[in-house]
Order: sequence, then C-alpha cells, then structure tokens
Amino acid sequence: MNNQSLEKLKYPIGKFNCPKEITVTHTKEWISVLENFPRHLEELVVNLNNKQLNTPYRPNGWTVRQLIHHISDSHHHSYIRFKWAITEENPVIKAYNENSWSQLHDYNQPIENSLLHIKVIHAKLVHFVKGLSFEDLERTFIHPESNEVIALNKNLGIYAWHSNHHYAHIERLIKRNEW
Repeated sequence: MNNQSLEKLKYPIGKFNCPKEITVTHTKEWISVLENFPRHLEELVVNLNNKQLNTPYRPNGWTVRQLIHHISDSHHHSYIRFKWAITEENPVIKAYNENSWSQLHDYNQPIENSLLHIKVIHAKLVHFVKGLSFEDLERTFIHPESNEVIALNKNLGIYAWHSNHHYAHIERLIKRNEW
C-alpha cells in the first residue's frame, strides 16, 4: 500500500480545516452533527458481528470496536474541556494517550455501553453548548501537548469533524468488505 492510499484510509474526509472566522452558521451545523451522530453511528454498527467489530479499519489501525470505545472516551474528554473553559480562565486541559487507552482491557468489551455513553455524552454536550452564547464559545483552553490555545467554537468544529472522521472509517470499511 502506498503512502497516498494509507493517508486516504487514515483521513477519509481529510484533516480538520477550521474556517478563519467561525460564524453562527458554522456552530449550528457542528451542533447538528453532534446531535445526530450517536443515532447515525449506532445504525451503522448495530448489525456488525464480533469478527467485523474486531476488524481494523486500515492496516495497523484500530478495530471498529476500539474506534467506538475511543469515540466514547474522546467525546467525554471534550465535554469536560467545554466545562473547564466556561468555569476557569484559559485552563490547561488534561491530555491522555489514546493509543495506550486503546490497549486497555475495556476496549475489548461489547460496544453497547460505549454506544449508550456516546448517546448520553452527546445529549449532555449538545444541551450544554446550546445554552452558551456565541461569546461564550470564544472562551479558550490550552492543550498541553501543543501549547495551542483552542477556542470552544473551534473545539466544537473539531469534534463534529472527529465524529464524521471515525464514522467514515467504519462506513468505508463496511463498503470495502461488502458487509
């Protein structure tokens, strides 16, 4: 497999490209993605069997099962980051090692709890974000790995992209394997 093919498998919808100016329209679109994602994801994976769930979406990539557990953990972190940025002044958030987490025993469990958690955390996140003003979404946090200051409106876009990104991993695997 050449580098271009591998890159397309890694980033089937491309990397996140944040608009220079984030508008109310952007935030509404991103909220809609987050609101609908749990249902779309569940519909995509509900009929997959254990062998399919244990299939990597690309060579040396995570399995579908690991992706679902990762989404649950990652989006939980995102929710907490929103709350920190609203309640603290430009906090340094806690990063975590996603690859190490993906190797823990709980990433081998059935996907139902993580699908339920994704539904709940998205419902909480969407409710929380809808209650914020456009100015609130300009509040920031610092990511310690890059020292980047990230505004909540950008983080909203990142997690809408993240949802679509991993959905595309699974969807394209299903299509390639004709499941």
